[in-house]
Amino acid sequence: MIRVVLADDQALVRAGFRLLLETEDGFEVVGEAGDGAEAVRVARERRPDVVVMDVRMPGTDGLVATRQVCAELPGVRVLVLTTFNADEYVFEALRAGASGFLLKDTDPVELLHALRVVARGEALLAPSVTRRLIEEFAARPEHRRPDPRALRELTAREREVLALVAAGMSNDEIADHLVISPATARTHVSRVMTKLAARDRAQLVVLAYESGLVSPRRG
Repeated sequence: MIRVVLADDQALVRAGFRLLLETEDGFEVVGEAGDGAEAVRVARERRPDVVVMDVRMPGTDGLVATRQVCAELPGVRVLVLTTFNADEYVFEALRAGASGFLLKDTDPVELLHALRVVARGEALLAPSVTRRLIEEFAARPEHRRPDPRALRELTAREREVLALVAAGMSNDEIADHLVISPATARTHVSRVMTKLAARDRAQLVVLAYESGLVSPRRG
């Protein structure tokens, strides 16, 4: 059973998500919040598997709340909801520890899939829009934080794997690309996460761009 907290300042949005999840096997809504501060409080009390977090909320916004939840509750994952005009906040949320994000008008099936992926401890990085956002904002000078030391502990193969993760590849796709077994690919990814102290694949992507290992594509 995937336990979910819904954080959005619009009651109708929360009601819609609750109805969707309560009619689907394998999900339980264990709490709701109308602002960031309440989201953090409810997450502390309920310890859900996933917090569905809106970015723009009154008072404490979703970005601050995401940072607090990820810092204080390592077992709780955050799935950020946003709109295209909040792209900048999305990148900051990923840096703060969010495991991925969805657009507010996403299809219900995609939301359910996203919750399952994030609850497994993975990151929602497949949609091309995610890579576009990360590339766009990682390219800005204020977001670039090159630190070659962060990569010195990685072997050449691990650096290669990190670059492929940043390209949005799954473990199976990495295995196919490098002609290795899926198990070996998983081991490489796990070692990279451990060496870089990354929470999940989303943070690996951020680190790959910020360190300069991967350069944003243009055109």
